[in-house]
Amino acid sequence: MKTNFGERLFGLLNGFLLCVFAFLALYPFVYTISLSLSSPAEAYRPGLHLYPKEVSFEAYRMIISNPDLYWGYFNTIFRTIVGTALTLVATCMCAYPMSRSYMPHRRLLTLFIVFTMLFSGGIVPTYLLIKNLNLLDNRWVYILPVMITGFNVIIIKSFFERIPESYAEAAKMDGAGEFRILFSVFMPLSKPVLATVGLWTAVMHWNMWFDAMLYISDEHKQVMQTFLRRIVIDNSVELAGKGFVGDSVATLTSDTIKSATVVLTVLPMLLFYPFAQKYFVKGIQLGGVKE
Repeated sequence: MKTNFGERLFGLLNGFLLCVFAFLALYPFVYTISLSLSSPAEAYRPGLHLYPKEVSFEAYRMIISNPDLYWGYFNTIFRTIVGTALTLVATCMCAYPMSRSYMPHRRLLTLFIVFTMLFSGGIVPTYLLIKNLNLLDNRWVYILPVMITGFNVIIIKSFFERIPESYAEAAKMDGAGEFRILFSVFMPLSKPVLATVGLWTAVMHWNMWFDAMLYISDEHKQVMQTFLRRIVIDNSVELAGKGFVGDSVATLTSDTIKSATVVLTVLPMLLFYPFAQKYFVKGIQLGGVKE
């Protein structure tokens, strides 16, 4: 197909702008990786750091030798897996009755759920509630307070409403109860929305750190993001060298250690995200078309 000069010029400008935006988006992470692999002399060099000229793995060796890193990974993986699974089950159990037309006062309940999206309980009342529930210094404090959110309930409720009522009626004729209909009919038919909400929840759990800072004082129950915060924001470089045997701690720069910690923190989710990106796109499109 022939194109005129204006279309070719638009294509070139569009491609150039996309390349510029891609560079601006990728350079901070490329810079962080390059800095984490650089020697101290290379780390202090001004200018662009697209690749390390002198590769050094001392920063990674030092951080990997820290036992707090593995406790952080364990707690983060625990809250991500268990929290995501419980969120999907609990949210479906909340959304299913609200999607049924025969449930009384379901519109009023929907308003209550929307209300929780607009107003929170506040930090101090929430802390007192967590304390009275004996969840302080308990790993379940990562999961229970955020197990059900209004946004996820509305998303799954909207998807359940699009499933034909004939499926539920056929299951009832075979003697299935409401729980059987939910777990054997509706949830298998809702894999796209469950995958989307599950990925949203997993990313949320992986990135959360504020609840750990408020409710957890035991170092063995801290998450990876809190470990990262203490090194990067609090400038606690000595924490990164905990358990490291050698004289390289003094020779490494704080920026190199911080960069290596950032890479180790975001790498698992960064490797996982490309395979899950299509579900994020589906989640954005949910509810966009009314039938």
